[in-house]
Amino acid sequence: MAGGSLGPAGVAKERAEQYQGKVTPSVIVACLVAAIGGSIFGYDIGISGGVTSMDAFLKKFFHDVYLKKKHAHENNYCKYDNQGLAAFTSSLYLAGLVASFVASPVTRDYGRRASIICGGISFLLGAALNAAAANLAMLLTGRILLGVGIGFGNQAVPLYLSEMAPTHLRGGLNMMFQLATTLGIFTANMINYGTQKLETWGWRLSLGLAAAPALMMTVGGILLPETPNSLIERGKKVEGRRVLEKIRGTKEVNAEYQDMVDASELANSIKHPFRNILERRNRPQLVMAIFMPMFQILTGINSILFYAPVLFQSMGFKGDASLYSSAMTGAVLASSTLISIATVDKLGRRALLISGGIQMITCQVIVSIILGLKFGPNQELSKSFSILVVVVICLFVLAFGWSWGPLGWTVPSEIFPLETRSAGQSITVAVNLFFTFVIAQIFLTLLCSFKFGIFLFFAGWVTIMTIFVYFFLPETKGVPIEEMILLWRKHWFWKRIMPVVEETNNQQSIST
Repeated sequence: MAGGSLGPAGVAKERAEQYQGKVTPSVIVACLVAAIGGSIFGYDIGISGGVTSMDAFLKKFFHDVYLKKKHAHENNYCKYDNQGLAAFTSSLYLAGLVASFVASPVTRDYGRRASIICGGISFLLGAALNAAAANLAMLLTGRILLGVGIGFGNQAVPLYLSEMAPTHLRGGLNMMFQLATTLGIFTANMINYGTQKLETWGWRLSLGLAAAPALMMTVGGILLPETPNSLIERGKKVEGRRVLEKIRGTKEVNAEYQDMVDASELANSIKHPFRNILERRNRPQLVMAIFMPMFQILTGINSILFYAPVLFQSMGFKGDASLYSSAMTGAVLASSTLISIATVDKLGRRALLISGGIQMITCQVIVSIILGLKFGPNQELSKSFSILVVVVICLFVLAFGWSWGPLGWTVPSEIFPLETRSAGQSITVAVNLFFTFVIAQIFLTLLCSFKFGIFLFFAGWVTIMTIFVYFFLPETKGVPIEEMILLWRKHWFWKRIMPVVEETNNQQSIST
């Protein structure tokens, strides 16, 4: 699940305490418009599963799958197992992975707005191609263009949100991207529920409506101001200060402005951020940037969101019921993100991640037991057990929505300084999209092979990631980014990895 943000770095504690300003209408409007970028990611996640369960779509592009679907009684778990169908879903994420590395220098050298606009235009073109697709090649080309749009959007929009937000509200405003993603998923599910009744061209409408959030993202990128961080980093200090004064609602921005200038000077001195990110002092951040998005996907959430209608139909739900059930899970995910926004700065990251992990494990084991005992060849779930499965899956989605959904991005985004920020974001996005691609490509085969054991497979990964958080992730709640180096130095494990104190102090003096 895409979403997340990156915060400012390289500021001294004394200056951070001198920051002034308030939440201005400019910030609220900018964050609301920019967060629309999350909705294009969410819309595609939600729309794919519904479209791939529509008969008209399958008959036109995947006739073999359509025939297998009509003989569902032969093997409920394998009727959708087709690599071409999986490629329709997963090709977007492979394209996004490649695009995220292209977007990194664009975002750094030309600004956050440039990447937002590029992403919106690419997504617009992809949506048009998919809606008008006459053959599989045209369909996949459209998916690749959508992937490029997501690669650019996931690179730039979270960065834009965090740099515009006041420091004390960065956590909550960060998650607007995740909230937009979940609302995109829910919207897509509701659209699928309606368009599946339009038997011959409903799938075209579902795919084509992706142009709506893409258009809003493109127009927003044109109209919104650039972030002061980006302007200052690119040498436009006067304009950067003017924007900073406007979004903070005060002329008293000397402390924050000076921190941005200092951080930009260090960032501009780093010519190879990807090489710099490999240094020992960045080792804990790099590990989190890899493992947090990887674990987020290995919860199995994207499998449920991609293939919810397919999954529910495999469990014996009829067409309308399966789309209705997937719409319900989308609504639960959107609402649960609000829980995270309200509690993340009170309860902390670790508490949400660990409690969410325990609930997800429990739900996956319960679903696996029900399917193992009550569902199989020539056997469909009874109405009561079908309802129970939907309820438990909703509880799983609820737990994900308050924990690994937003925090799988928020945690790595809090720990990178400006000089490695763009590289760190690229790595986080690339890892997320790589594992999204892999799971999307192999899920239908895994479902066919593992059957009900697919839920135990993901429960095993959630167990591993919950243990990882317990032992290796320190609490980052309320810790200024400039003090994050001290947090790792105090941790029982990471203090063995970090360089000696004198080395760190030297670096800090450079940073500030």
